[in-house]
Amino acid sequence: MMKQTNIFYWILTALLVPALGIGSVIELAGNSKSAEVLTSLGYPSYISPFLAAAKVLALIAIFIPRLDRVKEWAYAGLVFDVTGATYSLLAVGRPIADVIIPVVTLAIIFGSYYFYNKRQRQMNLHMAGHSL
Repeated sequence: MMKQTNIFYWILTALLVPALGIGSVIELAGNSKSAEVLTSLGYPSYISPFLAAAKVLALIAIFIPRLDRVKEWAYAGLVFDVTGATYSLLAVGRPIADVIIPVVTLAIIFGSYYFYNKRQRQMNLHMAGHSL
């Protein structure tokens, strides 16, 4: 059971890199496309590098072992970011098709978080069983 949980966790967590990380790194390298998207939603262009850096830091925290409290905040930040993006797209009248990618990304985040917590519980039970 734990092996299956680990597989699902790592698949979903690895999918966070193409879903959020690659674009964020490209944005930090100076690509202005992200800023154009944000300004079309009514946000100032200067927020784009900040959001990109925050997403990269969140992904780093998620991948580093034993940063449980920081991981919780990282997952929360990613949920806020993607939920805000989805809401913003809908608020400016973009078609529903434009929110498919953010909604799928949100599902990946929730899946990764779910299996992260399931893994933690299984490891705690496993460790408790060995200490008896």
